[in-house]
Amino acid sequence: MDTGLKPLGKERWWLVVLLAPTIIGLVFGTLGSIIATTLISLTQWDNINPPIWVGFQNFIATFTQPAFLGALHNTLVFTALYVPGTVVASLVAALLLNRKIVGVGIFRTLYFLPSITSAVAVSLIFSWLYAKDNGLLNYMISSMGGQPINWLGTQNVMTSVVIANIWGAIGEGMVIFLAGLQAIPKEYYEAATVDGAGGWAKFLHLTLPLITPSIFFQTLITTINGFQAFEYIYMMTRHGNGDSSIPVVVFSIYRNGFRWFNLGGASAQALILSAIIIVLMLVYFEAEKRWVVYD
Repeated sequence: MDTGLKPLGKERWWLVVLLAPTIIGLVFGTLGSIIATTLISLTQWDNINPPIWVGFQNFIATFTQPAFLGALHNTLVFTALYVPGTVVASLVAALLLNRKIVGVGIFRTLYFLPSITSAVAVSLIFSWLYAKDNGLLNYMISSMGGQPINWLGTQNVMTSVVIANIWGAIGEGMVIFLAGLQAIPKEYYEAATVDGAGGWAKFLHLTLPLITPSIFFQTLITTINGFQAFEYIYMMTRHGNGDSSIPVVVFSIYRNGFRWFNLGGASAQALILSAIIIVLMLVYFEAEKRWVVYD
């Protein structure tokens, strides 16, 4: 037996009209971009001269370029630091703000502000904080008798950029974890209290298992964002010659496509990055069955 509402008569035409913008955007904006990127990756094209068909040469050349392999290494290191840092920091913020305290709404808003603030503006602020000569951090260190640190130098740049990215992502993760925490029935905690469980025991054996869906979702989103990191790295680490202290894959795509006008190579790198993310997501969803609790 059929259930649910079905559009009748003129309603079907209105359904088509209302869905048309979304369908057109999906076909031309998403599928069209994927098809175009795939076709361009099989050519040698500088956006000026006619494209030359080269087959899979761009993919082969990409895997033999030390610059791309270095960018891939930087991306993996960045993501390995960024993902756990963001998940843990967001969870801690959510736990602290999931309480009945005066002004909790204000604190939640303040924590969420970095997520809706321009990445360029945040990068400029962190660049000032990290500045070697007149930055706030080095000023504080010098006032206490210490030596200034080159925060954006070769040895510290990865950690410094990761911290800036985590700060900008805490708000979004906090909202996700708050939703998970507030969905836990209070009766569970009351029963645990009656059984003599303490705060730490409640967190480990009650809270943590019940928010594993939120942890999984946040890990998934943060991993994708980690592999797509660009704005903070571009603003905080680029040099006068257009290079970067820690070029990641998206920076390499930008550099190939918009500085060297190697659109075929840039498209090939974009597809390789997409394939890596897809494989990782498949691994994540397979692992989800073993540790995420939905009941």
